[in-house]
Amino acid sequence: MSLKWKWLAVFAAAALALGACGQNKQTTGTEKESSSQTAVEKQKEPKEEAKAENEKEEAEVDYAGAFSEVLAELEKAKQGEAVDYGKVESIYKETLQPLVQKRDAEFEDTLDQHITTALAAGKDGSLEPLVVKQIFDKLMQKVFYTTIQHEFTEAEEHWANKEEVKEELEEAKTFYAILQSTVEKRDAAYGTKLVDAINGAFAQMEQAVQNDDALAFALGKQVVDKTLMKTFYLASGALPHGYAAKAAAAAKENAEEAKVEQAEGWAFYQSVYPYMKRHAAEEADYILKQFDLQTDVKTLDPKAVNHAFVRGWAKVALHEYEESKENWGQDKSVITALEGALFIHMIENDIKALLGDKAYDTLNDQAARYLEATKAKNKTEADKWLPQIEAALQQVIEKAK
Repeated sequence: MSLKWKWLAVFAAAALALGACGQNKQTTGTEKESSSQTAVEKQKEPKEEAKAENEKEEAEVDYAGAFSEVLAELEKAKQGEAVDYGKVESIYKETLQPLVQKRDAEFEDTLDQHITTALAAGKDGSLEPLVVKQIFDKLMQKVFYTTIQHEFTEAEEHWANKEEVKEELEEAKTFYAILQSTVEKRDAAYGTKLVDAINGAFAQMEQAVQNDDALAFALGKQVVDKTLMKTFYLASGALPHGYAAKAAAAAKENAEEAKVEQAEGWAFYQSVYPYMKRHAAEEADYILKQFDLQTDVKTLDPKAVNHAFVRGWAKVALHEYEESKENWGQDKSVITALEGALFIHMIENDIKALLGDKAYDTLNDQAARYLEATKAKNKTEADKWLPQIEAALQQVIEKAK
């Protein structure tokens, strides 16, 4: 193994620590909902004012411009031009690093360490510029994704102040705009309508603010969050266009290209690994190992990676439905019912491939009926559909083994 690949293998292996640190924090689901109001009440005014000022300063930074400028500089390597790493490091440190460090602190992550290490390795020649570009690109996308989560949490914590909620929502939309091209690529590859789903959810959230409807806001938030998670899944482990499949195909002809695509899959996977790890640890760690650059890319099995994703998301969906059942009659029951449905939708094509179109349509309909029952607090109706949903998900898990 050449020096650059030895270095990158060590880099990728550190993802285990990265994911383990972040798994307890990364969510815009329901974990924070019960305690958020108490946390707000405990905050002191000086701290709140400083935080508001910090948020204002953050809103004025051109993150999208800095991100694009770094990518353009690293892209020069494709034309055989020299990359100005001094410029790259300067832009990162002055504009992007403060945001990365804030998310690291909030989500107990180590993305700044990974990004700065990759840039340093590119500068000293121990890592190829195009690999540096992929690591920087995809890990920064995780930063923008978790910043959207941060803005949503801030909006819910300050729900009584509608002007502030509107500002937080606009901030979330600004960061989503940076990610939109990634979503559009998945729509083009898979014929999905993820962009439409996210735009519709943002519109729902704006209407919810006007109507002072906290539940509708929370449901819209889940659609944005889980649709972005679906985007990262489609990019990394879905068939036939995920990077697991791309890397395996490239390994037959070009080992260097295959390693770059394996690294790209690893970096995309970081955005969803912590969530899956909480409820499907075996599957989550298997996928991580497959993308790890210590793993010979020629042995990377895209079908096995895909099936691990399917089992993992099905297990996550089952957990959401368990949460819904345990919190019956509360908003959390409705929110987790929607989350379960969204995870089912996340693996729509996979379920169709495993069980057939009719089976997926039936499961999707049952999930919709159960969601409506939670909204109406109709326990009899909910109890009719939930066992059927759970049985179908167990069947998906068995078929994907």
